[in-house]
Amino acid sequence: MNTMENLDKLDQRSPVTELVETSGHAGSEWLARYSSSLMGVFGTPQRVLVRGAGCLVWDADGKEYLDLLGGIAVNALGHAHPFVTSVISSQLATLGHVSNFFTSPTQIALAEKLLELSAAPAGSKVFFTNSGTEANEAAFKLARRNSGSSSGEAGGKRRTRIIALEGAFHGRTMGALALTAKEAYRAPFEPMPGGVEHIPFGDIEALRNAVDDTVAAVFLEPIQGEAGVRPLPAGYLKAAREFTAEAGALLILDEVQTGIARTGKWLASEDAGIVPDAITLAKGLGGGFPIGALVTFGEQTSSLLSAGQHGTTFGGNPVATAAALATLHAIESQHVLDNVRAVGGHVRQSLAAVDGVIEVRGEGLLIGFDLDADVAPAAVTAALDAGFIINSPGPRTIRLAPPLILTTEQADRFLAALPAILQTAKDAQ
Repeated sequence: MNTMENLDKLDQRSPVTELVETSGHAGSEWLARYSSSLMGVFGTPQRVLVRGAGCLVWDADGKEYLDLLGGIAVNALGHAHPFVTSVISSQLATLGHVSNFFTSPTQIALAEKLLELSAAPAGSKVFFTNSGTEANEAAFKLARRNSGSSSGEAGGKRRTRIIALEGAFHGRTMGALALTAKEAYRAPFEPMPGGVEHIPFGDIEALRNAVDDTVAAVFLEPIQGEAGVRPLPAGYLKAAREFTAEAGALLILDEVQTGIARTGKWLASEDAGIVPDAITLAKGLGGGFPIGALVTFGEQTSSLLSAGQHGTTFGGNPVATAAALATLHAIESQHVLDNVRAVGGHVRQSLAAVDGVIEVRGEGLLIGFDLDADVAPAAVTAALDAGFIINSPGPRTIRLAPPLILTTEQADRFLAALPAILQTAKDAQ
């Protein structure tokens, strides 16, 4: 019997399907095994999830939850979307991985689609990664390549500075971590790659004073997700484009969390009326399958990284790019952008009327709201007990980033339960 015949004889339910569906293990037992086998970098998981469908997930004990976090803005089309899963299965059964010595039709088609959706000018290019932090790492290296003499002549000033904002989160690999502002993330791994400076969030005058011909790049999130869903003020992106263009610095927009229809637009920066030098994407791009991208705008920026100066083994593999193509097609064909705008507007308006909510921010289905007391972490726990998955990026802030297919009826379930959730959180303090 040859190898392929042996494979055909394998029980297709074993081992993964049987582990999930027939083990009978309670969540507490799985968590005990987790603690003894996985690094504790994420702390103790809140639940052991075993199945999902649309905006709902179920844990190992059979409890149902409305997922209002979407894997932190990743599951754009919810869980187990039939079209996306069918495309992934079909591609995996056809061609799974080819390395970067070769390419595939799905990789090329996805790059073309991203250039189209981002309205990129001629000469623009795409580099695929596996995550948002990897996309930002590639962008960091792109910025380093813009370090030549500002005058173009010997003796001219070198571009050694990179500007980011206070509150920024760009990832946890070393380059991306250097761009990230939170000291608790940075301190254990210092010294950071040099040259990065953090200036006050949303302060146009501070940006004007910081950007000169020694700056290689400015990194901005149109909406800071990890800082509590804080949108940049009106006019900031346009000013940033003006200042960087005058100084010869790159303007790099981190749309890892805000891109791919999350705000009701393909990119959160669309309405600013600017063309950046690069954007980074990930999270919702693959609809749950790991993929990220660096999109460079124009021939000059796209030529900064040349052959051999960056790479990745798995980036842009056929399965990941097929998953992303399927996700983008479903968003377009199922009018998801309209749903994001409608449901997101309804949620934000309704939240503003909830007792104990003092501020609501965000666009589309990336929403942050502040409470009148430091009870956000307790509210996350109370919400979980009530059957809702939410997140607290700060002691008074709740973040929602649900699947983009969330319905008004599902949102109203949470909105109706929220006052009791907040009261339970306050009682627990």
